[in-house]
Amino acid sequence: MSLKPPSKAPTPHSNPKKTPVDDAEAQQEAEYAKVATAQYGRGEKIRTKSVKDRKLRANLKSLEQKNKQAAIQAKQAEILLDNEAGLLEPEQELERTYKVRQDDIRKEVSIETAKKGFELRLDALGPYDVCDYTRNGRELLIASRKGHVANFDWREGKLGCELQLGETVRDAKWLNNNQRFAVAQKKCVYIYANDGVEIHQLKKHQEATHLEYLPYHFLLASISTGGIIRYTDISTGQMLSDLPTKLGPPTAFAQNPHNAILHAGHQKGLVTLWSPNSQTPLVKFLPHRSPVRAIAVDKTGHYMVSTSQDRQMSIWDIRMFRELHSHHLKQPAHSLTISDRNLAAVGWGSHVSIYKPDLFSLTPESTVVVPTPYMEWQADGHTVSRLKYCPFEDVLGIAHAKGFSSILVPGAGEPNPDSLEPGTNPFETTKQRQEAEVHALLEKLQPEMISLNPNFVGTLDLASHEQRLQEKDLDAKKEDKIEKLKKKARGRNSALKKYLRRHGQKNVIDEEKLRAREALKKNDAKLAAKLQKDQEAYGPALARFARKG
Repeated sequence: MSLKPPSKAPTPHSNPKKTPVDDAEAQQEAEYAKVATAQYGRGEKIRTKSVKDRKLRANLKSLEQKNKQAAIQAKQAEILLDNEAGLLEPEQELERTYKVRQDDIRKEVSIETAKKGFELRLDALGPYDVCDYTRNGRELLIASRKGHVANFDWREGKLGCELQLGETVRDAKWLNNNQRFAVAQKKCVYIYANDGVEIHQLKKHQEATHLEYLPYHFLLASISTGGIIRYTDISTGQMLSDLPTKLGPPTAFAQNPHNAILHAGHQKGLVTLWSPNSQTPLVKFLPHRSPVRAIAVDKTGHYMVSTSQDRQMSIWDIRMFRELHSHHLKQPAHSLTISDRNLAAVGWGSHVSIYKPDLFSLTPESTVVVPTPYMEWQADGHTVSRLKYCPFEDVLGIAHAKGFSSILVPGAGEPNPDSLEPGTNPFETTKQRQEAEVHALLEKLQPEMISLNPNFVGTLDLASHEQRLQEKDLDAKKEDKIEKLKKKARGRNSALKKYLRRHGQKNVIDEEKLRAREALKKNDAKLAAKLQKDQEAYGPALARFARKG
């Protein structure tokens, strides 16, 4: 019986050699997964090798694999985002986009898009100082200084309500959806339903000049002519706190959408940052040398634009509280707004100048002194009062002395709205709106969570048990930092010298620094006396061997 030769085919358990094509595909998949994790990942990867428990290590590996797969699927879902944001692009080098007129834009776009640019002539009821869109961009609210208030669906032209209040209106804001809005009238703030029925009268919000609504906290904030900031929870009706700025009547008021911190501008050129958890400003800085006229913060919370009475416009990086650059306008600007795609609109006199997102990339070392506007618009000699971008639309609303104008700004709106976020679905039905309001109430954030760094929520408290007990003990004496430093090693690089080097701002003097300097002088005197004593004891021949420290 003859034996068959062994087959050269690989067994099911053998590893076949990888071809260069397989290596290229694996490398491409690894790079794709890396990009997806960086964009949609959930922070740093857990180091499972350091976990000794076998079962816990396996669970963590499975969790990390699920997170990685979820990030890849989120990246693959980008193919469904069929809309892209685009800007006006000149065809020639000598062509300028700010010379393009609204009539030229309407000729090139579709009929439905061209209808979004319109003008309301309300000569007898002006000037109009207020315009505001709902969070999904469906409804528009306008108000005049003489007391005329109206809201309507601006796409379909359906009027919601129209009020003649017969007294001064300083500001108006939509609340969590299109069912309620707040109006800052002469004496106090009123809340009205969508059909114009008065619901509440907030008597404690006296003589409010500016209003801001924090959608994730359900808080209505106002600042009065006396410079007092007040918060009210509209879901419970509870009044939270009164924060006196002690800086006189405010000149500007805005919120940071990233962390819900309020920015207030004052007559002295100061800008102060406020939270309901502190009676004093969290930050106080001086962007201008004359009264602040307008403030706007971008959606990411990284940049702040402010204008002043001396025609200056400053751009600040509020992560480091450092001015990126500033330049002068032709007239003092009194209105600012920033779109979802970081297009900044500035209203000065009867003109509106719109700048590209490149405005936030300029630095003090840049050669560009005055950035060129992306688009410009003029209101036929009527003073512009308020600017507001419509969410998810390439539309800019302008309230001026003779009514309201809506202009087309290509590339301003976010083309892909997140329909799962409550209150931001432009196509929601009545049932969806009701469900979204319930979910938003269940997920409402507490006012205690408002801080400069919103990412502190969910971080670990690394304080030890003994440290927590010491914090609870109110009778315990505080540890004296200077006495503790005295006991540490002495010499050229003593602990006191290190402390003074770290806190070595010569223009800042406090009690601890004075005590540290006195203690350092005493230590130096003791060392000098000890050195002299040792030199005398060693004699003239061995005096050089005496230790100096």
